Amino acid sequence: MPGYELWSDQERKEVNDVLETGILMRYGFDGPRKGIWKSRELEEAICKTFGAKHAQLTSSGTSALTTAMSALGIGFGDEVITPSFTFVASFEAILSVGAIPVIVDVDDTLTMNPEAVINAITPKTKAVMPVHMCGSMADMDALITICKENDLVLLEDACQSIGATYKGRALGTIGDAGTFSFDFVKTMTCAEGGVAMTNNEEVYTKCDGYTDHGHDHKGADRGADLHPFIGYNYRISELHAAVGLAQIKRLPEFLAIQKKNHALLKSILEQVPEVSFRRIPDPGGDSCTFISWFLPAEEITRAVVNEMNEQGILPGNFYWFDNNWHYIRKWDHLKNSVTLNALHPDSKRQVMEQAGKDFTASDAIMSRCISTSISLLWTEDQVREKGEKMVAVIRKVLSAAAIPA
Repeated sequence: MPGYELWSDQERKEVNDVLETGILMRYGFDGPRKGIWKSRELEEAICKTFGAKHAQLTSSGTSALTTAMSALGIGFGDEVITPSFTFVASFEAILSVGAIPVIVDVDDTLTMNPEAVINAITPKTKAVMPVHMCGSMADMDALITICKENDLVLLEDACQSIGATYKGRALGTIGDAGTFSFDFVKTMTCAEGGVAMTNNEEVYTKCDGYTDHGHDHKGADRGADLHPFIGYNYRISELHAAVGLAQIKRLPEFLAIQKKNHALLKSILEQVPEVSFRRIPDPGGDSCTFISWFLPAEEITRAVVNEMNEQGILPGNFYWFDNNWHYIRKWDHLKNSVTLNALHPDSKRQVMEQAGKDFTASDAIMSRCISTSISLLWTEDQVREKGEKMVAVIRKVLSAAAIPA
C-alpha cells in the first residue's frame, strides 16, 4: 500500500536538490534557494494530477482538515457530521475549530450511511464530512444531494484514498473542499504532510494564509506581509514536499501494482462462498489500498483473526472492531471528552452525548469486517501464498463452526 515500500533514487534526487541549497523552509530566501521551490511544484502537480483548481500543502492530514474547516467558516456553535469508522484525526480536527463532531453509523461501504446523515441533521449542522476509508469512497451522489437540499458544506476527508475516483472525479475534489494525508503509510508519502484542495478561490486564499500565521503572501518581502486574520503554523517543509514531488510522479505505478495484487487476492478469497466484500459505490474508482471482506458473524470473524494471528499471517489484516485508532468502540478519550485544554461545559456535554450514542448498526458491520492491506512489494507467488493461507484459515474456522465451506 504505502509509497515508502518503493523508495528510490527519485526521492533521493528531489531531497538532495533541497539539501544542496540549504533552504528547508517553503517561503522566502529567494536568492539562496536558487530557483528550488518544491512545495510550489508539488501543489501544481497535485492540481494537475487530481483536477483541483487550488491546493495548499500543510504539515499533516490533520492540519489540512483543520485548515479547510476554518477556511469554510466552520467553528463554535456548528455541528459536523462524520462517520463512526474513521481515523481519530477526523474528530480531532472538528474539535480543534470549536465545532462538535456528530458521529453517525456506517453501512457496508465502510463509509457514512446517507440515511443516518439525514437523520442527524439539526439546525446547528454546518457540514457533512465523509471519510473515504481504506482506499474507496462514500456514496457521493447521495451526500451531494443531502448537502444541496439542506444548504450544508461538503468536506471530503480523502486522507486514506489518494488516487481513488468517483465517476471520473478524484476523491477530495468533489466537495467544497477536500484533504489528503501524506504521512508515512499513505499511498504517496511526504513522510509527514497533507493538502487542502478546493475549487473555490476564496477558500484557497484563506487556506494559504491560515497555514502561515495569517500572512497574505502578496508582497515580495515576507516580513512586510499583512495579516488579515489570525492563522497558525501548519507549514510543510521543502524536504517533505520534495519527497512528495517524487512520489506523486510515481503514483500511477503504485496504483497499478495495488490494483493487480488486489484483483488476484480477491479472486482467491472469492473461492469461499461465506466471504462477502465491501460494497463500492464506483468499483472502477477503487484505489485498492485494501481489500475489505466480511464473514457471517462476529464470533466467526474473531476466530479467523485469532487463527491468523497464531499462524503468523495476521500482519496486514486489520480487525477494526477492536482497533483503538479507527473505530468509535474504543474511543474512550472521546466518549469521556478527555482534553488537556478545558472545553466549555456545554461543548463537553455535547461531545460525550455524540460519542456515547448507540452504534449497533455500525457494530453489525465492523464486527464482521477484516481489511487486508495490499503491499506494493508482493510478487504474484506471494499473493497466492497469502491468499491460500487465508482461505485455509477461513475454511478451518467455518468447519469448526459447523458451517459448510
